[in-house]
Amino acid sequence: MAIFDLLDRYLLDGSPEKGEVVHALLDARAGGASAQAFYDGMRLLGPRTPDLSLIALRLVLAGKKADDAAVVRLRTLVDRARRGEVEAVREYRAELAGEPV
Repeated sequence: MAIFDLLDRYLLDGSPEKGEVVHALLDARAGGASAQAFYDGMRLLGPRTPDLSLIALRLVLAGKKADDAAVVRLRTLVDRARRGEVEAVREYRAELAGEPV
């Protein structure tokens, strides 16, 4: 799904701008009821939406539980990927494997 690609690019590379990603996520509103609280927050905060919220939403969109441990684990991978660690990108993708299409 294109929205996953956009969100993943932002989280892993920092591009495109967060405001563009938030706007696209709000337009798509993927993920059903389990994701709606994230969209409510994004609607209020816009580009000030915390990256941790986007990481938690990404887990929910992949059908995963967005508990503290999972969010911290994915945030660590995102931080490593943004520093250029290729292995972190592979681990990130593995963490989200089996995501709904």
